[in-house]
Amino acid sequence: MVEGKVVVVTGAGGGIGRDIALAMASHGAKVVVNDIGAALDGEGGSAGPAQQVVDEIRAAGGQAVPNTDSVADAASAARIVECAVESFGRIDAVINNAGILRDRFFHKMSVDEWDAVIKVHLYGAYYVSRAAATHFKEQNSGALVHMTSTSGLIGNYGQANYAAAKLGIAALSKSIALDMLKFNVRSNCIAPFAWSRMIGAIPTDTDEQRARVDKIKQMTPAKVAPLAVYLASEAASAVNGQIFSVRNNEISLISQPRPVRSIHRSEGWTPQSIAEHAMPAMRASFYPLDRSADVFSWDPV
Repeated sequence: MVEGKVVVVTGAGGGIGRDIALAMASHGAKVVVNDIGAALDGEGGSAGPAQQVVDEIRAAGGQAVPNTDSVADAASAARIVECAVESFGRIDAVINNAGILRDRFFHKMSVDEWDAVIKVHLYGAYYVSRAAATHFKEQNSGALVHMTSTSGLIGNYGQANYAAAKLGIAALSKSIALDMLKFNVRSNCIAPFAWSRMIGAIPTDTDEQRARVDKIKQMTPAKVAPLAVYLASEAASAVNGQIFSVRNNEISLISQPRPVRSIHRSEGWTPQSIAEHAMPAMRASFYPLDRSADVFSWDPV
């Protein structure tokens, strides 16, 4: 599917990123395996995880190089793209997968916890995409695949920073798709459901919680990789500006914000008339605040 293409996968030292990198290589791509080797909260660093994935790819007969630059800094992110160009002569696709967590209920969240997550997820997706965009424009081709999350699309407890970043990525992807369409550059999102260290902190204090986690563990990161490979390939040349989810063996197309109900009043609105007429009519269409009531909960169908 991606024979001869050069693909950058950020956060590829483990989890979903690792499986995407391995799948890209198995389908013929030359892969830049980017990972700073940090802990889940972004602290620390090691060249080991990226190198280990590169070793796996090479052992299977594929081509890959490691990279340990951070996506959270513009100059560092640009070096990730340059690594692809210097190593393999071009860049054809970027998978923006790198991420960290600093979960905290909103009223307790610190500025540092907010900044750290936004910089890796949202700024990181922007920095790497922007660095690649110049090459894509010049060669009149390219594909971007960004990892969003139902935490942003739907909402989640204790993840205001992560959710804001992930919903921002969905908007960023749509804007890139519009801006770069004339250069044959595509931009799409995946909201993955998969067991990884990113969701490994889900409580398992009760039998119900343990049963839920056991279900989630069935959704392996490898299930996400085929869609990422497809979106990076020429077979997806007509797919642009979309959001997909992958949940075990299920692929879904996610709806994007559209008006669900409108009410017109020829004389205009006052706060009182909104309270008496508009809101009672619209309330039936309100989105449920309880995440568990939504079909896209973490539990598999």
